[in-house]
Amino acid sequence: MSNIHGVAAQGQSIWMDEISRQVLEPDGLSALVNGAAVTGVTSNPTIFAKAIVGSNDYDEALHDLVGRDADTLEIYTALVTRDIRDACDALRSVWQESGGADGFVSVEVSPELADETQATIEEAREWWKRVDRPNLLIKVPATPAGIPAVRQLIGEGISVNVTLIFSLDRYREVMNAYLHGLETYAQTGGDLSRINSVASFFVSRVDTEVDRRLEQIGSREALDLRGKAAIANARAAYGLFLNTFAGERWGSLSSRGARIQRPLWASTSTKDPDYPDTMYVDELVASNTVNTVPVKTIEAYQDHGNPRPAVFGAAEIAEAKATLESLTAVGIAYDDVVRVLEGEGVQKFADSYRELLDSIEQKRSAIKG
Repeated sequence: MSNIHGVAAQGQSIWMDEISRQVLEPDGLSALVNGAAVTGVTSNPTIFAKAIVGSNDYDEALHDLVGRDADTLEIYTALVTRDIRDACDALRSVWQESGGADGFVSVEVSPELADETQATIEEAREWWKRVDRPNLLIKVPATPAGIPAVRQLIGEGISVNVTLIFSLDRYREVMNAYLHGLETYAQTGGDLSRINSVASFFVSRVDTEVDRRLEQIGSREALDLRGKAAIANARAAYGLFLNTFAGERWGSLSSRGARIQRPLWASTSTKDPDYPDTMYVDELVASNTVNTVPVKTIEAYQDHGNPRPAVFGAAEIAEAKATLESLTAVGIAYDDVVRVLEGEGVQKFADSYRELLDSIEQKRSAIKG
């Protein structure tokens, strides 16, 4: 059993935070499923920009689409749809063998719609119909406008990956939106077991922002807290998850076949070279969670990760809450940190999306001559 299979054995799913034509080759994704316990794939505009612009793998399809006089958005949609469908098909056996609990592929609505609830709902519906696979998740950002979109989509029976979560308060809203959507779907006679959802809590970016502020404060107490905020934030979020998916409200939904909305640890490659490259895998192992990792991190864990990682529990969650309190005590304004990170996250994805469309337009124009 490989090192990363040891993580999966603790009840955590490993999803690959990467997609490309090369990965989707017969010996690509299937090899990762068998050799690295990969049971899902996520995508976002940054990932597709790297895949489409950074390689020649899409040129043949692009030439064909230009030959049919497709515009830039039609080309983008066609290329992404093909990759997402192929990934869903490659993971269909995982989805079936898990009883519909795993084997998912995520596609994101346009990040330029992050502040538009109705437009997000409409685009999510289009992706759901276009891809037409039961193991698809539609990524919707956890912005103030995204929360009601999540509630509406779940209420329609559309599975959702709620992304760009940084704040514990926002995470509470995400879980409540999911439960509310399930209750709505149940009222219409929908089969709750058909719906799946994950809540993507971003990790490494929290340390990047908090560490920068700690270094500006410069006190010994502040500097001792470097590299601790992200894991503490994620572990505290898991504590909220355990509390939410228990009790009478959840019990009523669960008895009708509803599935829990698993916490998903996103952005788990380390940004600071001084930190261990497997830190956000080693320290965040818990049952009923997902960790999305790029191939580089998977390879690092296979090489030197812990094959028997410890599972964090109540003691570590309590310690995480104490760490967040310590951060506040030294002058870290948590609410401002998560506000900045959410805004930056939306902007980064929007910039990548626009960059990708601009690059496709340049290629389209060059082909047309």
